[in-house]
Amino acid sequence: MKKKLYIKTWGCQMNEYDSSKIMDILMHTYSYKLTDKAEDADILLLNTCSIREKAQEKLFHQLGRWKLLKIYNPNLIIGVGGCVASQEGEYIYQRANYIDIIFGPQTLHRLPIMIEQVLSNKKRRNSSPLIDISFPKIEKFDYLPQHCPKSPKALVSIMEGCNKYCTFCIVPYTRGEEVSRYSDDILLEISHLASQGVREVHLLGQNVNAYCGMTFNDNICTFAELLYLIAAIDGIDRIRFTTSHPIDFNDNIINVYRNLPELVSFLHLPVQSGSDRILNLMKRYHTVMEYKELINKLKDARPNIGISSDFIVGFPGETNDDFEQTMQLISDINFDMSFSFIYSARPGTPAANLPDDVSQEEKKQRLYILQNQINKQATSWSNRMLGTTQHILVEGQSRKNTMEFTGRTENNRAVNFEGSIDMIGKFIEVEIIDVYANSLRGRVISAEDKINKSITNNQKLTKITNIINTKSL
Repeated sequence: MKKKLYIKTWGCQMNEYDSSKIMDILMHTYSYKLTDKAEDADILLLNTCSIREKAQEKLFHQLGRWKLLKIYNPNLIIGVGGCVASQEGEYIYQRANYIDIIFGPQTLHRLPIMIEQVLSNKKRRNSSPLIDISFPKIEKFDYLPQHCPKSPKALVSIMEGCNKYCTFCIVPYTRGEEVSRYSDDILLEISHLASQGVREVHLLGQNVNAYCGMTFNDNICTFAELLYLIAAIDGIDRIRFTTSHPIDFNDNIINVYRNLPELVSFLHLPVQSGSDRILNLMKRYHTVMEYKELINKLKDARPNIGISSDFIVGFPGETNDDFEQTMQLISDINFDMSFSFIYSARPGTPAANLPDDVSQEEKKQRLYILQNQINKQATSWSNRMLGTTQHILVEGQSRKNTMEFTGRTENNRAVNFEGSIDMIGKFIEVEIIDVYANSLRGRVISAEDKINKSITNNQKLTKITNIINTKSL
């Protein structure tokens, strides 16, 4: 009987990507079968971030629940991975000494060996945990089996780590410094995905626009060059990427937006604050004016581009004036959406030593004001889409109604519509006929609709021409 694997994932898309690779490894090595019930599993894995304190506390609450399962099943293996493991490896075991495996983002490929060792230890009644939170750069990519996608879109990691060392961020300490994958390995992976029916790829990295991978002939491939190469792969018709840093967003990347239709008209570009004083304390190495100039260049290259961002509310020393400057920036840029959080100190970061002089009540109030404004702007962006034709990739059947299907627009909005099963994996044209809080409703534009629209446009053109000719006479 196949053993069962249960994985719970918290955090960013990098965590999601890593979890998908863990599944590939264990299903390939051990023929594990995935289960959605923790109580049925032979191995429980928790892959989580450590960006905020809340995520860390959720970890121990979850482990407490899993401890009960281990009491009834002593052979159950429990593992913790992700950035939180890199940051708090030994401490996690001190608080939860029933854990068997602790692994970092760069050592997930070693899980099969670690599981074998745990099973061997259990036979010898050795309960010591296996902890491997080292940083073997991008070694893991050499050991990952080929992914068999179940969706027409896929996540692809192109680099790991970050060199920016923003004072609030733990990522450089948990994922290491920037390391880019070989460009040929990335292109080979995406080519394989395309052959399996993937039409859209989402490139991942802590700072993707700093990518500089080696080519087969020992040259450097820049991020802009990589985007052109990926777009040239047969079958890949849409490209997204996350996340970028403003100081690495150069003119070459902006020109990609001008020249490459496969790159979506949407960009997530974290700014964190609208105050130069706070940006300096955060060590973001850019000013508000420089950020605005960058956005203006992007809008010149791609006029209809939507922008989302990250904001930290209540950073140590943030005054009412600093916050008002952030609100002004939000209004000036007209962000489509955002990820916004109340500041929480992460042990080991420089900002953790700053006096946190903004009260929790004030932080909550500022977050409410910021998110309320972003929601208004997002609603306005959605309302503008009413009546427009959107080019969407059909991802599958709707979760709420199996008679309906779902896909996403370039600006990442979910659209539900009536369709047919043969549409899955294809790009279609959809007219937006209704707007909801978290999604859009569409109507598939048929070939007949396109013909009728063409006839109507020709009739309008003929009418205008006749009017002009009459006036000239």
